[in-house]
Amino acid sequence: MLYRRPTEPQAIELPFDGEIFLVRLRRHRQARRYTLRIQAATREVILTLPPRGTVKEAKAFAEKHGGWIAARIGRLPEITPFRNGLIIPLRGVPHRIVHRKGERGTVWTEEDNNGKPIICVAGDAEYLQRRVTDYLKREARRDLEVASRAYAEKLGVFIKRLTIRDQASRWGSCSTTGALSYSWRLIMAPPHVLDYLAAHEVAHMVEMNHSNRFWRLVRKIHPGYEKAKVWLDVRGTELHRYGAVGRIPLDVD
Repeated sequence: MLYRRPTEPQAIELPFDGEIFLVRLRRHRQARRYTLRIQAATREVILTLPPRGTVKEAKAFAEKHGGWIAARIGRLPEITPFRNGLIIPLRGVPHRIVHRKGERGTVWTEEDNNGKPIICVAGDAEYLQRRVTDYLKREARRDLEVASRAYAEKLGVFIKRLTIRDQASRWGSCSTTGALSYSWRLIMAPPHVLDYLAAHEVAHMVEMNHSNRFWRLVRKIHPGYEKAKVWLDVRGTELHRYGAVGRIPLDVD
């Protein structure tokens, strides 16, 4: 049972250093203490309360950590919508978005007159953001399907379903029923990073944990995975400055 009263607020306002931060309150039945986290792409501050926690204590906890909240939000990258002329990474390679209003088709890649890669988007400008996002999702699904099924074949397991999302808290996940889910933003990372995520999640179909046995299994099917893991830890946040506002994955599971 969670102890939220009917009149309990869903969020509180936190004044700090001339700014006001909105802090969303969230109860969790397994929480043992008050904790704060930032949904980086949305800049949302979330304060988790234990079942018997109070709003008064939560507010005091937030006020105590106001400097931490302001500093973390201040370091976050600005969201950059997809637009004509924007340079975004595709499989780790910078591509410039070029609007081709009068041409047929939707989205495709080619090289410009200088031999540099571009992403061409046909149609009206108002649809450019959605079309680029849909294109990246399709490319992500294709690459992750290929990589995941290759690793599944190595381990002798069967993938029941594969979905592409803009996940809230992780780059990928695996269910006990064999369903895999990935963030479409992995298509912007270098291929070896996407490949590592596929190996990671497929390995969970054998080991549903992060034990030493699990990491040995990952290393067996994807030697040298550490390089990709470090890239994701250090550079992964950058992938979420692009496109429609979503939520930054912070981990893999």
